[in-house]
Amino acid sequence: MTSVNRPAALNRFLLAVLGLVLLAAGGFGLATHFRLLRLVDPAAPLAPGTDEPPTWAFYAIAAASIVLGLLALRWLLAQLAHRPRTRLWRFETDPAHGRTELHADTAVAPFTEELRGHPGVHQARASLAGTRENPSLALIVTCEQDADLGEIRGRITGESLPRLKEALELDDIPVAIEFRFTSRATSRVG
Repeated sequence: MTSVNRPAALNRFLLAVLGLVLLAAGGFGLATHFRLLRLVDPAAPLAPGTDEPPTWAFYAIAAASIVLGLLALRWLLAQLAHRPRTRLWRFETDPAHGRTELHADTAVAPFTEELRGHPGVHQARASLAGTRENPSLALIVTCEQDADLGEIRGRITGESLPRLKEALELDDIPVAIEFRFTSRATSRVG
């Protein structure tokens, strides 16, 4: 099933790699300072001369900078992808007589409106991903601070989800529900 927060795995991986690189650099610096490693003389100047490096060094630095910039851009773009990819579902029994197409976001719009009507629910977002043969539903439900999450989950799985399965003519939809809380007290007029 597609995760609700896809960039989290990439973030953890990048932070782990960066942490390991920094630990290795720090360990090398300490080992050199305390003369456990004798690869570099601690008393030697940082730059041994004032001569310009060879031309290839500038090209290598420029190439490394471009690669690092592209990796950073990829990481920034991954932060925007907070929901699973949705698809266009096709309902065909006889392609010769036509077909019916339904965008997954359109299919879950009434479902999310129904969830917003539940007591204690402030906001609801749903992403229906996968194909009709292998669907998955990711829900992000923002609740009020004093909401009963057990009751809300029970209403979702006992009332709303069966109606969605019936409307889409599906036997089962694996669901991942993420509950969030509003940061301030809200009052609903309805």
